[in-house]
Amino acid sequence: MSVSTDELITEITGIVAEELGVSTEAVSPDADLRAVEGADSVKVLRVIARIERAHDVELEDEEVFGASTVREVAEVLQRALAETAAV
Repeated sequence: MSVSTDELITEITGIVAEELGVSTEAVSPDADLRAVEGADSVKVLRVIARIERAHDVELEDEEVFGASTVREVAEVLQRALAETAAV
């Protein structure tokens, strides 16, 4: 079963908001995650770890660190899920 980018964006937005202690409205899919109030590198790593656990995947460090928005993280996750499904 494939998950749409929009579904992943909604899920990741919720995780980001929860980890940073802000409302989901404060997290735009196209805004730089580092610019969201309360963001720091440790919290962003927690977000990534939660995403990986929730989907039982390991995201490539290079891709994760190259992604700066929720939308970009969702695209990285979608590629990882597609690769996992293809195996």
